[in-house]
Amino acid sequence: MLALAQPHIGGAMGTVLGWSDASRKAAVRTNVETVESAKTALSFGAEGIGLARSEHMFFSPERMLALRRMILSEDEEDRSRAIGGLVDFQTGDYSALFSTMAGMPVNVRLFDPPLHEFLPRGEEEIDDTAASLGLAVRALRLRLERLAEINPMLGHRGVRLAITYPEILQMQMQAVLAGARAASETQSEPVLVEVMVPFVSTATEVAFVRERVDAMVANSGLLRSDRVQFSFGTMIELPRACLRAGDIAQMVDFFSFGTNDLTQTTFGISRDDAPTFLAAYQRKGIYDSDPFVSVDEKGVGELIAMAIERGRAANPRLKIGICGENAGDPASLRFFAGLGVDYVSCSPYRVPVARLTLAQSRG
Repeated sequence: MLALAQPHIGGAMGTVLGWSDASRKAAVRTNVETVESAKTALSFGAEGIGLARSEHMFFSPERMLALRRMILSEDEEDRSRAIGGLVDFQTGDYSALFSTMAGMPVNVRLFDPPLHEFLPRGEEEIDDTAASLGLAVRALRLRLERLAEINPMLGHRGVRLAITYPEILQMQMQAVLAGARAASETQSEPVLVEVMVPFVSTATEVAFVRERVDAMVANSGLLRSDRVQFSFGTMIELPRACLRAGDIAQMVDFFSFGTNDLTQTTFGISRDDAPTFLAAYQRKGIYDSDPFVSVDEKGVGELIAMAIERGRAANPRLKIGICGENAGDPASLRFFAGLGVDYVSCSPYRVPVARLTLAQSRG
């Protein structure tokens, strides 16, 4: 049995990719949350992080318990204690991530998925969680029932959580800012922090969150020097956000188009359930390709193009990014290059493909 080795780019391939970097305009970032994944992406030539999914940092048992304590707490004292623990956990994560990227931009997406994804489900897990949190099983079940949703992917998630659970927003921003401060004290390069709020549909949602984020950033004192540079943006992943891009653009520094959810909500197709019929659609010529793999240029693509046009008309300094599965697909990348995007963000192992394709597309 042969030993496994980490892929390495060098030799002729390294030379070709170097030529590619000299001729493309759009940057290539990566979607990662861990130092290990970030180092892999850097070895493939990534130029920053375009999507750090903050909720992925909660999956260890100890962190999951603290998160559940915060979600399920009924009083401010219990909630504050849980928040303090989570801030400590995430501060170290962000500090390490910022230091690893050494002066490259790191885009942190605020908490996005429905809360139910982090709550206990089976009988045994519910019993164990109740015991760990010091709750009666019956009280925990009642709380879980209140949090249940019929269609959670279109429910209480993304920006809606930041508005209705401001303590979650506070916890995340405290951790990001503390991590940025810690990294800035140990490295010579500036820390480039980008924070984006997901799943918005109105400018008023963005304004609500930005006001609170700006206040926390100002109170941190981090912007008094050039050691930390901060920008605020939003994920555009709902059709209404594309339509109202001009209003939203006036409130942000950048757009990042989340092609996965934008495809889901434009087609009205659940990405998780699509495999049951998409293959038949393609065989019968109904769809030319899977829109979750290659961007639907005539629908989703038109919405993106329209949002970019309206956004830049309202805010000429607006930075445009693309993240999601489409950002690693060559056909989609050629389309995005034609829209003049500033960067794409894909999984680490797709970074070389993106570097080469964007150069071929002159984007």
